[in-house]
Amino acid sequence: ALVHIRFLERKLIIERGFLDKVEDNAAIRIWSKMTQREKGDSFAEGYESELWDFTRISVTQNNLQELKEIWSQLNEKDRRLFYSDYGDLPYLLDMKVDKHLFRALEQFWNPAYSCFTFRKVDLVPTIEEYMALLRCSKSQVDRIYSRAANAPFLRRLMNITGMSEQWVTAQIKQKGDNKCISWKNLKDVVLMHPDVKKRVDVFALCLYGLVIFPRALGHIDEAVTDLFDHLDKGVTPVLAILAETFRSLNACRRAGEGRFIGCVQLLLAWFHSYFWKVDKVSYRVFSENYSPLKEIVGTPRRDDISMEKWMAILQSLQEEDIEWRAPWLLPDEILYRCGDFDWVPLLGIWGAIGYAPLLVLRQYRSRQFIPATQGLAGCEFAYGGDGYKKRIREISNAWNQTRRMKRFAVGPMTTPEYDEWRVRRINDNIPKSSHEGSQSLEEHLRVVPSELEILKQDFERRNAGLEKQIEQMKEEKMNLRLDADVQNLEAERLRKGKARDEEDLNSLKIDYKKMRLSMRTAGLGKTTEQWRKEI
Repeated sequence: ALVHIRFLERKLIIERGFLDKVEDNAAIRIWSKMTQREKGDSFAEGYESELWDFTRISVTQNNLQELKEIWSQLNEKDRRLFYSDYGDLPYLLDMKVDKHLFRALEQFWNPAYSCFTFRKVDLVPTIEEYMALLRCSKSQVDRIYSRAANAPFLRRLMNITGMSEQWVTAQIKQKGDNKCISWKNLKDVVLMHPDVKKRVDVFALCLYGLVIFPRALGHIDEAVTDLFDHLDKGVTPVLAILAETFRSLNACRRAGEGRFIGCVQLLLAWFHSYFWKVDKVSYRVFSENYSPLKEIVGTPRRDDISMEKWMAILQSLQEEDIEWRAPWLLPDEILYRCGDFDWVPLLGIWGAIGYAPLLVLRQYRSRQFIPATQGLAGCEFAYGGDGYKKRIREISNAWNQTRRMKRFAVGPMTTPEYDEWRVRRINDNIPKSSHEGSQSLEEHLRVVPSELEILKQDFERRNAGLEKQIEQMKEEKMNLRLDADVQNLEAERLRKGKARDEEDLNSLKIDYKKMRLSMRTAGLGKTTEQWRKEI
């Protein structure tokens, strides 16, 4: 009876899936749990990982200074044209690449599930998140790039640049197995082309070739131009960006070394968003002109943390350290599978891969349940060889039947079944949990001063005290000087008063002598006896 009920539940779910593109969260939870139970996980029990314990990854990037200078010289009208056609890509030019953080991150990439795994936490960039970051307004999420049929490289370059066949032919070069064109040649087109739209288009192509898909340093790869040539038809670049990001992370992990050829700036911008603590969501995120990428790039961050310290931080990462659901992610619908795939397949420009949004439902601030992941580990393939075009068509057809579900944010962030499944799950070779698990992210990032820094701080404190004493002494000296000036003025006043009194006294003496002389002359000076004798 129980089997019959489950069969009816599954039949109902499948029927509803074809009727409604946006499905009920509870129904998908039941479907995913049943699918995982029947098919298993990405890795079966007994699997032994062949990944290296440590991956030496190179983050060598193109020099973007000339691109920055060109962007800074564009007028406001040309910039608005760029934003309208290609979104917020230019902000990536100012995104600082923390090589220590990225090298530490790579160690936690889990190829079996196409995600980063930190202790009990899985994180992966999603289509919705990259769409929100890049703000490609003309892109349609269900309109995907497919390399099944494409025009010759020469024709594409002529169409994009507006240059002659002779000029384009002279610029095409061969690097390894692929054709490409030098940035130096395209730079002249960006600066000199008479058509403003063509200048903007070629500048955007250079951003795609040098920042988003930096496979050939200093050059734009042929495959990049094929994707770019489809953008004006509403094709979204996000799937290809995610695909090549995941494929490059996989390649480096499996080889134990290699150069990352995805967009490291965008990946780090996404990662920082999950540690961007906010008390409340700003009203600005609802504004049409709000750019999350601009705000992320403009947020100051420490750049003095070593790779070893980042490793310790990520090994001891706790669920409460993470800001579940980036504050700028607004959609409530989750694209969780396509066609007959139990997850979402992604077509890139050099190959294809898949990822499971159901694995990271907490990133949408939705309750996490057991995800369907079987088949993820073996879904990756490169373009070339037998049968790859057929596989491309299968994925393209699957994208004609996309499935979405509503998020569910009531109650605990995880179901009890998920917690049990997460403990049993078999992962690829990723760093084990650190013994420093009791430390929070803030405690890890707290700066512990060195002995030299302590001495420096002590010297600065003493110096500040001495400076304060000097100021006090200067103030006292000033007061004494004022007192001395007052005393001098008083002494000068008394001296002048004394001189004046002496002058008055001398004048009185002279007047007295004159009066005595006058009295003698007039006989007024005789005594009474003298007057009696005289009479």
